[in-house]
Amino acid sequence: MKKRLFFILYFSFVILARDLKEEIFLNGKWLFTTGDMIEYANPDFDDSNWDEILVPGKWENNGYPGYDGFAWYRTTFYLPGEYENIDLAIQLGRIDDVDRVYINGHLIGGKGEFPPNYISAYNMIRIYNLPKKYINFNENNSLAIRVYDEEIEGGIVSGDIFIYPVFKSNSLGNLKGNWKFKTGNNLQWNEMNFDDSNWDEIQVPATWEPQGYPDYDGYAWYRKKIIINDDFKNEEYIFIIGKIDDVDEVYFNGVKIGKTGKFPREEYASYNQKYWNRNRIYSIHPELINWGKENTIAICVYDCGGFGGIYEGPVRLININKFEEEDWKDREISDVVSKFEDFFDNELEDVLENIIEFLDDIF
Repeated sequence: MKKRLFFILYFSFVILARDLKEEIFLNGKWLFTTGDMIEYANPDFDDSNWDEILVPGKWENNGYPGYDGFAWYRTTFYLPGEYENIDLAIQLGRIDDVDRVYINGHLIGGKGEFPPNYISAYNMIRIYNLPKKYINFNENNSLAIRVYDEEIEGGIVSGDIFIYPVFKSNSLGNLKGNWKFKTGNNLQWNEMNFDDSNWDEIQVPATWEPQGYPDYDGYAWYRKKIIINDDFKNEEYIFIIGKIDDVDEVYFNGVKIGKTGKFPREEYASYNQKYWNRNRIYSIHPELINWGKENTIAICVYDCGGFGGIYEGPVRLININKFEEEDWKDREISDVVSKFEDFFDNELEDVLENIIEFLDDIF
């Protein structure tokens, strides 16, 4: 069931990704070997005796039946000079189970954890930014991928492989990608001008466990700076965040604009576990926005157990006049539930749960 759900989400993403222009597709024959040596990431490594393998595709179906363990993929790609002033990203489809990706010998990203602290990331689409400092424009570039498969199918198993321009919008658009991230909890982290320069960066949406925080449960914060131009000045914006495991509070320029669930004392732990699969949609009043200047989004998340973080769905800002009508259903439920939670204490949990179920049925 989990894998069927993944494919539905994956094909939805591909349709959106194809709206981007000038993709450089890397599907086809790559070089491949089993085993594990970090020297394989070196762009000058001699791979002339490696096998050829079809990418994407399970390596079991390409000459390695029953193989589990480490393996490496290598290929090259050419980037014309006109891409030099454009932010670029690479999509690698779905990799089973763990990966680390190297451009010209430099590590640019990876999902999951290798043994002995093994964590699978088989169901995550890999999308990584391509740092310009590692790219040779008007020349060939080396792409090497280290993969570990624990069981069943393995390798770069599905999805188109392509490099594409990331067109950054100053107002509307996609906020997926790198966010600043830190575990722990400090209310100062919601402030607009807080210095987060020494924080880690992780991908959103994706759970935090495969991104360097295995087995972490508890508080964590996300931060991102954006510029909103004045095309729709003095109009309300909507912040769509997708799904968060488990509960959240969201701040825009230091002001709380919404929350889902209750930040835990011990008695709230089981109560909050029902929020992990609900979409978050919050409104931003125009008075909070610094038009044409930098704005800060800060999100406090608490994970009660299992996987945690902003893990699925669209992450974007959109002007209220362009907000799709069908989205209002989720927004109304979220807003009403949030208002009820502000007035009811935990002794009336059962009453609140009945109200929530009733609203879900109506909308």
